[in-house]
Amino acid sequence: MECCQVEFFELIERRKSVRKYKSDPVPREAIIKVLEAARISPSGGNRQPWHFIVIQDEGMRAALAGGQGWAAKAPVMIVGLVDRRTQASYYYNDMGIAFEHLVLAAADLGLGTCWMGMMRRNEEARGLLGAPEELEVIVQTPLGYPDEEPAPRGRKPLAEIVSWEKFGQRG
Repeated sequence: MECCQVEFFELIERRKSVRKYKSDPVPREAIIKVLEAARISPSGGNRQPWHFIVIQDEGMRAALAGGQGWAAKAPVMIVGLVDRRTQASYYYNDMGIAFEHLVLAAADLGLGTCWMGMMRRNEEARGLLGAPEELEVIVQTPLGYPDEEPAPRGRKPLAEIVSWEKFGQRG
């Protein structure tokens, strides 16, 4: 059991937001694996409100990247949408859990990702994707082999972000 915990923590420490990608194609099997990781994630009431669109077309990736052209350079873009007909208080969390499964699976396969929130561009992105009105575009990520090794970024110490029993009470 200890070895598995170490491997998991190494994985989450290794996962970084990648903004520079090689042009090497991502094998379909790898794309399927990261999507499978998202598919099996938990959701409120097991509603599974998500839908994922895989974009490999260069023009579509550029359109979805908008002002963040670096994202279009990855050979794949994955867009996460949720069904608005499910309970809104859950579907953002559900997509967050599914997408974190996806990016961790990608890191495990040696692939890079970078979360890109899409809520402000929902209508534009939904139109580009031909998605029905009941689906809301929440997030997207480029997916590809990293062409950089992002430096670790500082994190707040636990004492600054954790309270015990009541807010502000240190353990």
